Amino acid sequence: MQRKAVRRGVLPGIAMLTALVAGVTGLTGCTSGNGVGSDSDSKAGDSSPAPAPAGKYRSLPSPCKAADVKRLRAMLPAGDSLTDEQRVRLYAGTADTSYDGDRHVGCRWTAQTPEETRLLSVGFERVVSYDRTLMSDDDKARQVYVRRLTDAHLPFPGPTPNPATSPGTPAANPAANPTAGAPAPGAATPAATAPPPAGQSPSPAGGSPSAPPPELGSRVLEGLGTEAYIEDKLGAAGASAAQARTVRIVFRTSNVIVTVEYSVQPSLPGTVPPSPETQDKARQLAQALVERFNE
Repeated sequence: MQRKAVRRGVLPGIAMLTALVAGVTGLTGCTSGNGVGSDSDSKAGDSSPAPAPAGKYRSLPSPCKAADVKRLRAMLPAGDSLTDEQRVRLYAGTADTSYDGDRHVGCRWTAQTPEETRLLSVGFERVVSYDRTLMSDDDKARQVYVRRLTDAHLPFPGPTPNPATSPGTPAANPAANPTAGAPAPGAATPAATAPPPAGQSPSPAGGSPSAPPPELGSRVLEGLGTEAYIEDKLGAAGASAAQARTVRIVFRTSNVIVTVEYSVQPSLPGTVPPSPETQDKARQLAQALVERFNE
């Protein structure tokens, strides 16, 4: 009887001790690792920077339809011998082969007359950054544009110091130096303008009327898209070959880079396409394309 009473007193004590141990173990598991805060801290440590928003343009327009026919006729005069159907095909253009119409497209036109051949091409490239957590589409497009600007050997746009007003350089003052601009001793002085002989008309001011127009050259452009530049290249002169002029304009608008290339190739040797006229027509088309993308 006494042994049974001892067993009855020991068993409840063991059960209570087991329950206490289980409770302490559970409490230790709940509070380990700084408790509830450890879960939020681990999530904060795994957070990554938010990607930059996608570029403004998600697709590209058709380059063969980007320029209106009236402008194309001014840049590409058709020969009188062309039929109406041939003129329609001429101004419709020929699309470049493209394997991704949302990334790179282009179109070309060719017009021939007995006097010259004119070529025009337009290309659109939509630039996409493959990791926008590191670089946005616009920044990637600017990187591509800067590389092309560098390949064209053109300087980056920016303010240039004026040597006449640079610090430490005194400005020229003719009154302070009366001999400035005077011919050196012994140098020939320019002859006074004499009236033309009888029967001859005076020459127009500014030189010969047949003087060629000025060369505008290659340079960075302002007021065209986000940033732009123009290249003007004149072919080498030859005894039996005419000089062809090619004008290329490259501009960026957001994440799209547009290239316009306009070439005039005369048939007669000694004929030089004027730089101002060729550049003006190419720039007018480029400006129209900027407005087309801003619609």
